[in-house]
Amino acid sequence: MIKFHDPDGYKIAEETSDSLIISSVDDAVDMLGNLSFENCNAVILKESNLHTDFYRLHTGLAGDVLQKFSNYSFRLAIIGDFSKYQSKSLQDFIRECNKGNRVYFMKRLDEALLKLKPRGTR
Repeated sequence: MIKFHDPDGYKIAEETSDSLIISSVDDAVDMLGNLSFENCNAVILKESNLHTDFYRLHTGLAGDVLQKFSNYSFRLAIIGDFSKYQSKSLQDFIRECNKGNRVYFMKRLDEALLKLKPRGTR
């Protein structure tokens, strides 16, 4: 179930369902294709919306899925508690993503919305 936020005329989609799980690149492409028709190019997912393999970097799922977000020119914020993951490489990955301007790992919805707003409107 998608809820749309429209801060300052910038449409951000939030997946509110706990049942949606992106477990493959095809799942991500399907979601992005549907959201493209909504004039949306930013998405908020919950940590639980991504298969556990996403958080095991050696599986390649995170890289493949995030590449599709980039290919479709979507920005992404993932909300959750990522401190529970003990993998140093995952923690480094999260830290590097948060320094960029495409993918963010945030604790709360309000933080995600703020990060996904265009820079000139923050």
